[in-house]
Formats: sequence, structure tokens, C-alpha cells
Amino acid sequence: MPWSFRSSTPTWLRMSSCSWEMGQLHHNPGEETRLEMDKFPFVALSKTYNTNAQVPDSAGTATAYLCGVKANEGTVGVSAATERSRCNTTQGNEVTSILRWAKDAGKSVGIVTTTRVNHATPSAAYAHSADRDWYSDNEMPPEALSQGCKDIAYQLMHNIRDIEVIMGGGRKYMYPKNKTDVEYETDEKARGTRLDGLDLVDIWKSFKPRHKHSHFVWNRTELLALDLYNVDYLLGLFEPGDMQYELNRNNVTDPSLSEMVTVAIQILQKNPRGFFLLVEGGRIDHGHHEGKAKQALHEAVEMDQAIGQAGIMTSSEDTLTVVTADHSHVFTFGGYTPRGNSIFGLAPMLSDTDKKPFTAILYGNGPGYKVVGGERENVSMVDYAHNNYQAQSAVPLRHETHGGEDVAVFSKGPMAHLLHGVHEQNYIPHVMAYAACIGANLDHCAPASSAGSLAAGPLLLPLALFPLSVLF
Repeated sequence: MPWSFRSSTPTWLRMSSCSWEMGQLHHNPGEETRLEMDKFPFVALSKTYNTNAQVPDSAGTATAYLCGVKANEGTVGVSAATERSRCNTTQGNEVTSILRWAKDAGKSVGIVTTTRVNHATPSAAYAHSADRDWYSDNEMPPEALSQGCKDIAYQLMHNIRDIEVIMGGGRKYMYPKNKTDVEYETDEKARGTRLDGLDLVDIWKSFKPRHKHSHFVWNRTELLALDLYNVDYLLGLFEPGDMQYELNRNNVTDPSLSEMVTVAIQILQKNPRGFFLLVEGGRIDHGHHEGKAKQALHEAVEMDQAIGQAGIMTSSEDTLTVVTADHSHVFTFGGYTPRGNSIFGLAPMLSDTDKKPFTAILYGNGPGYKVVGGERENVSMVDYAHNNYQAQSAVPLRHETHGGEDVAVFSKGPMAHLLHGVHEQNYIPHVMAYAACIGANLDHCAPASSAGSLAAGPLLLPLALFPLSVLF
């Protein structure tokens, strides 16, 4: 069973800051705390650049670690021959993902994310789009529509119709324009967006075999009430857009990432041929873009808990688990802080230039740049421990940017030793496919027995991929 987790933040920095945060949440100094991913026996580095960008975006990187091909910034599920936003460069340049390879091999497959299910990372598993922002046809230019390109939500329901588990946000992209949301009835921004009038949830239901049990849920209560032994297909859309940050989550309406992973594995592991599960902690990335380090790190802690839960439910004897990031962020911390210092606290000294205090966590750029009276803001005058505090940055930007560093790849299970050293990012899915005997390269695989059943070993391998969103 191959599967994976994804995150987003400069890898090594992310790991240490996240582990310290987790330790301090348990009333320990923090530095000695080990994350679940820290316990994985194999570690590699991944080179994240896009074909046309030194510092990548999440669409091109997702295409790399899911489809095995590096791509242009802003494109998903297509080769570098496709130019961003140019629909007419798509046809003939589509590339398939490891999710498709697993499905073609008879495995069950699933997607779990804290972003929209049609956001950059999950969309690379099933869609082929010249623009990651074509969430529904409402976001597409007339030229692209006239040339026959389909939006990403449409492709989710049509390209691979038998994905067993889909969970995340993105409800509004499935419904006709201005349809009232089931949860936020008075919020105009939560209303349906589709110009074609399609109800994609109904279409999803219509594609499922009558003898199978298909369930659509929109809240945590419905999700946890399911009899999972009688669930063959599950579509869970818990927010109109991205899911809420873990610190802000309504635990009645929105499940945690750990809860979604638990449900997904229980459904997928019923298949004796194995499964592939893509799990994304995508709001780590969003927290960093907003300069909200506390939100980002709490998302990372929840992601690590999901990794731990997945480890309890599977065995490294027959499951290859890969945890990586799509890219880093310009996120850092320092200042010679003493042991046990709050990760969100102040450095022990003042700046020797402007004589003002500074927090241990800082960003290279982003919305935290503030000048008061012609000088850098005095952070001791604000609540720098607030959940939404925007850490100071060196350069003012409305949104903090990604970083270009290599990111870590943690792995355990069969063939995990192939993920060591420094690799191009698009190497990752080829290792997973090799381990599971799926995809194009099957020369090394054990043949089927004379009785026609699958041989033991890699042919039955479950896979898990956990992309973090830049923040191990």
C-alpha cells in the first residue's frame, strides 16, 4: 500500500519548530520532542524547483511528486509543454498520477486534504489543467471554455469516477451559481459558483454502482455516525472553501485531519489488493502565507498526529509511508533563545541596532512588516502570542512567499531505503510505484501464481503519501 503525506515549510526548520511546539503543548521544554515523522528510518532531500521557476508553486510541485514529471508553475497534471492559462497547450500533454496507477492496478484510492479538494495539491492526482486556479468554470476565462477545457471540480467528478474517498473543503465549487450553502445560509461568498448549472454532488452519486454504498456528508457529526463497514464510496465536503484552521475548527461541523485519515484508512483497507491514500496538511502553507506562524505550526502538529494515527492503523511490513513537503517558506527562528523558551516568545536580547525586542520566529518577507513612527514596531507592545499574530518580516508583502530550499522526505516500509540522499522531486512517485508494482515499470514484480491470484509481497503493498504544505 503506497501512501503519502504532504506539508509546507522549510523542511529542517519546520521539523524543529514543530517538534518544539508539540513538546511545549505537553508542558515540556520542547527541544527533545520527537515528531512521528522523526521516527521514520529513512530521510532524503527533494529538489523542488519547477521547470520555469527557481522558487516553486504547489501546482508544479504536486505534479512532480504525484505524476513523476516536473512541470511549469501554476499547472497541474500536465507536462512542461503546457503553458499556464493557455488551454490550447493542454491536449496531448496530460500526465497521469500515482493515484491513477494505483486505481488501474485494482487498489482503492483516496484523497484527504484540509484545503479545497480542487486545490493545487489534490488536483494533480486526478486533473489536467493549464491553470491551478480554474476551480470551477466561474474562474475560467471565456477563451478556455470555448476551447473545451474543463474546470478542476468537474474533472474531479469525471476523470476518475471511482475514487473511493474524497474529503476536504470546496463545497461551493460543486453547485450552481448562487445556490445557498447548507451551512452558511446567509453568506453570499459561500454560495455555489458553477455557471454550467451542474450539481456535481448529484453527478458523483449517479456514477456509483447501485449495489455499492455511497455517502455524501458535509459535517463531522454525519461523518462519525457512518457505519464504515457499509461505506464503499465517501465524499465529504466540510466547508465552502478551505477548511478552518485547526485552532479555529468547530468540532461539531468540521472533522480534524486525524479523524478524516482514520475514516479514510478504515474504508480503503477493506480492499485486499491494497490502497493509495494522499493526505495533505495544506493549511500549513496558508498560515505561512498570512504570516501567522502559530496557525501554521498548529496545523503541522495536527498533521503529525494524523501521521501517527496512520502508523497505528497500518504496518511498515506491508505499507510504504512517505512524508514530504511540496516546497519551503521564508520562515525562520533564531536569536540565541534559551532552552524552554516559548517558540512564539521573544529572543533574550534587544536588537543592537534599533534597541528593540524581536521574536524568535521571523519571516524573510510577508504581511508582518510594520513601521511605527518611522521605526520598526516594538513587539513588546503587542500580543505576539496571539493565534493570528503576524510575525515580523524583512520585506513588506501582502502574502509571504515560498522558499527555494530542498525539503525533507521521510519514509518507512518496503523499499523505503530508495528514498535517501538528494533527489529531484519527481523521483518520489516512481519509488512508490516501484515498491507497489504499479505503473509502467513492472519488470521486477513477482508473477501471478498459477491459480491467478496475486503473489505475496510488493503486489499487495498499500501506499500512503503525506504531503505537508511546507512545514515538517
